[in-house]
Amino acid sequence: MSAAPAPAPRPAQPAVIRKIQSAEETSRQRLVRKHLPAWVISGAVHVALIGTLIALDSYMPKAEATEKPADEITVVTDKEVQEEAPPDLTNPDIGLDPELPATVEVSNIQDQNVVSEVVKPDEPVGIEATTNMNTNMDFNPPPGISTEGLTNPGLTDAGVGNVAVGGSLAGTGFASAAFNGRTAAGRNAMVAAGGGNSASEAAVARALIWLAKQQRANGAWVYDGTSSSEVVAATGMSLLPFLAAGQTHKSAKDNKYQKTVEAGLAFLVSQMGPEGAFYNGRDASGKLTSRVGTYAQGIATMTICEAYGMTSDRRLLYVPAQKAVEYTASIQGPDGSWGYGPKANGDTSIVGWQLQALQSGKLCKNLTVSKNAIDRARVFLDKVSDTATHSKYGYSSRQSPTRILSAVGLLCRYYIDGWGPSNPSMAAGVEYLMQQLPGKGVALNMYYFYYATQVMHYYDGPEWRQTWNPRMRDMLIDLQVPQTKPGTGGSWDADKGSIGTHCGRLGTTCLALLTLEVYYRHLPLYKRDTGGLKVLEGGR
Repeated sequence: MSAAPAPAPRPAQPAVIRKIQSAEETSRQRLVRKHLPAWVISGAVHVALIGTLIALDSYMPKAEATEKPADEITVVTDKEVQEEAPPDLTNPDIGLDPELPATVEVSNIQDQNVVSEVVKPDEPVGIEATTNMNTNMDFNPPPGISTEGLTNPGLTDAGVGNVAVGGSLAGTGFASAAFNGRTAAGRNAMVAAGGGNSASEAAVARALIWLAKQQRANGAWVYDGTSSSEVVAATGMSLLPFLAAGQTHKSAKDNKYQKTVEAGLAFLVSQMGPEGAFYNGRDASGKLTSRVGTYAQGIATMTICEAYGMTSDRRLLYVPAQKAVEYTASIQGPDGSWGYGPKANGDTSIVGWQLQALQSGKLCKNLTVSKNAIDRARVFLDKVSDTATHSKYGYSSRQSPTRILSAVGLLCRYYIDGWGPSNPSMAAGVEYLMQQLPGKGVALNMYYFYYATQVMHYYDGPEWRQTWNPRMRDMLIDLQVPQTKPGTGGSWDADKGSIGTHCGRLGTTCLALLTLEVYYRHLPLYKRDTGGLKVLEGGR
């Protein structure tokens, strides 16, 4: 059997290369292609679910809308709260405008027990006659007074002269640094340090408003007591509280009563004769007549000196101030006192006003005060004080001393002898005065309280801070006539003593004002460890 033949070979085919799509996919494309079916399915399910819920909601009952209760508290975020404007605590007029807030934080501030509404904002203060005066005007000295014959500024009789007190308030102080307690910053510091408060300063403000309204068209004030003819004394006494509050006749930012003070000083200067004496009037020819008494001479001299010390106005005040000081020394009596007439012996009460006047002269730059007059006054004070301690004083002898005259004598000793808290005689005198305290239910005797408050303030210590000051301060605040009472609001009723009898409501109000201004009227001769004087020594 023969073998089958082998199959013929197939013709050769061309090579085929398959194109694989996945070789060109990116990783991101593969991820999307892998999960896309799941996303599509999930999305379809959610759409169906939402549609079902919407359909069900259309069949649900709706709640009725209710209004928001009126008393409901709404809570907002901090960003939505609009802050109120902060209170103005930098006002310099505290003590001048009782409607303004206190400029300092007073730790012993008490509830204000006086009427807060005082005067309408557009209500004029002072008299219309003074508003027409030239603001920048300096008055010329009265006829007959010139600079010729004046002693050179400085000391006489190897003397007493100017008293250096502290530094100025970085250019904001008065001409004589001794009066820097009366600046806006000084008042604030001294009120806080001495025990005043916003209520006492508001009382000062109300009283100044009333006092300004009592000024006459010629710039003078008139007592409403038996001494109505003593116009110079009334004018000088009325100007002192304005000066104590830092008000002068010069144009200044905080000088609210410039016109009032300007007119008053112009009147006083016009009533001075060439020898330095003051007169109460003029005759038909214009000649000065009726020379004032010694009380009035001392009060007017003190006023002129304080105004000069605060402003250094040489054109208006330098010559009158120097002449008045020299005349005051020239009329001293043989025993070192001052009497009711020139060179007559007098009493402790009159001496008090003359030594206050000479002390004001001592505090002024460029004024000269006689040491001889001071030394002679010291001899008189020794004569009328008790021999054991010199802490109690009589009228014209050491017999029958009184607390009123003792307060006068002790203030004089503080000024001319520098009796301070460490002086045994002053300590004994303060103990004596503490037996007749001010306070609720006590009869108002402004002559005594005016002098005694100054003594107690300078003595300081617990007698002043814990006892005398709060009682005296609050007593005057309580007794001030409410501002709502027409005609007398802001004043004090005439007391039953000598001031009320002779000087009436005007005199009582002036001394009450000066008593409430005791914190800053004069800087103490001795520094106190309270920090209150730092601002007066150049600090901020």
